[in-house]
Amino acid sequence: MPRRPLLALLALITLSGCGSGSALSQAAIDQAARQGVAPDLMYVVDLPGYELAEQSVGAVNEEGFGAVYTAAGGKQVELRVDRPPYKCVGTCERDGDGWYTEHEDRQEYVAVRTDHYVRLVAPAGQVDRAVLKEAAEGARPAVGDGTPAPDERGDGTPAPPRSPVERGDLPENGDGAPIQPTGAGG
Repeated sequence: MPRRPLLALLALITLSGCGSGSALSQAAIDQAARQGVAPDLMYVVDLPGYELAEQSVGAVNEEGFGAVYTAAGGKQVELRVDRPPYKCVGTCERDGDGWYTEHEDRQEYVAVRTDHYVRLVAPAGQVDRAVLKEAAEGARPAVGDGTPAPDERGDGTPAPPRSPVERGDLPENGDGAPIQPTGAGG
């Protein structure tokens, strides 16, 4: 194989592993589901110049979804998708069907949906307000079409609300810190 096509192929393979754009891999979906994220709250956005950092994907609150999008120079935008209520903090302005907020050197745009909200948060001035709004309003489900899955009986009725995930790693009492016996070295 000539050297140039081989180098181009290697570059393509390397770049495909560096970032996932706006898609969410099955591994990231599985990781979020294990943490208790509701499948209908797993979303992705298109944010020009930013890539999804899949290692950041995880649970927010009881069943919400969170991820971080990164760009050159260490820039980050947080994506949060959760159920209401949304509590606006700081200077909040109604903007279309959502809210734009500035508070403590942070800016955010929240797109309000029927039973959840999509929130993008960044340092103030890092992302143009119109771009942030467009990305939040254009957020799309990462799993299926964003509707809750039917229950296990398969009769098409919505599944009952999920209870929080049992983590199993939290102590029943105390803070879980190791017990340090007294004595030599303790």
